[in-house]
Amino acid sequence: MATRQAWAVLAAVWAAAALLAAPGCSSQAEPPKELTLDLGGGVTMKLVLIPAGKFMMGSPDSEKGHVNNEGPQHEVTISKPFYMGVTEVTQAQYEAIMGANPSTFKGETNPVENVSCNDATEFCKKLSEKTRQAVRLPTEAEWEYACRAGSKTKFCFGDADEGLGDYAWYHANSGGTTHPVGQKKPNAWGLYDMHGNLWEWCSDWYAQNYADAKAVDPQGPASGMIASYWAWVTSVTPTFRVLRDGSWYCGPDGCRSAARGGGLSPSGGDYGFRVVVSVSASGL
Repeated sequence: MATRQAWAVLAAVWAAAALLAAPGCSSQAEPPKELTLDLGGGVTMKLVLIPAGKFMMGSPDSEKGHVNNEGPQHEVTISKPFYMGVTEVTQAQYEAIMGANPSTFKGETNPVENVSCNDATEFCKKLSEKTRQAVRLPTEAEWEYACRAGSKTKFCFGDADEGLGDYAWYHANSGGTTHPVGQKKPNAWGLYDMHGNLWEWCSDWYAQNYADAKAVDPQGPASGMIASYWAWVTSVTPTFRVLRDGSWYCGPDGCRSAARGGGLSPSGGDYGFRVVVSVSASGL
């Protein structure tokens, strides 16, 4: 009897193992497609799941508007999924965490601006403490990967400048100001304003090209360099961080998926940001 029971137990174990090994089955539950953070005072922040994958980072020399700091174009692997804010951080969200609103173009649902990279990092730290989530700025690679959303074109929707107004606030339609987030069309992964409205900080130090970039989960160089348009100012301390997205005053070329620049870490200006949460760290 005991032998028969032992064989029955083994058979059940083998059946369970076979079920887990079957296509589409996993011992771990799939992470939810969306994540909502409670910032307090009735203010929330929605993030969507960005899948792991590979993409070509940067732009080819043949792309209209290509700048040398966008090359060499190279394949990058994002090895783990992550959550990204569906919009830039709004003024209401920023004020709920930081207790202040430094923006020039006031509006609760407008993106917060005049924010330095140091300010954005502090916001992430405080939001992490409040929500017990590992909130941070995206890496430059994560940002471009999410912006492209599987596309290989100049913009997330294609190559034609004429379609940009459907997805972005830029010099041709902004009226010289930022606009409430989420009013234009989202990209294929549900992210809004990835072209235009406001430059967005990334966590990487700025490098003048991708010559030394890593291929898997790149974090950027170990220290910052002076962006090409500041290179003549020899007194500037080289502490530039990466900026992405383009802004309300940029032309189409400045809003491309590959367009990039650098800003001094302690400085604000027409700069905002959006946040990410690592799936592996979610719930800490």
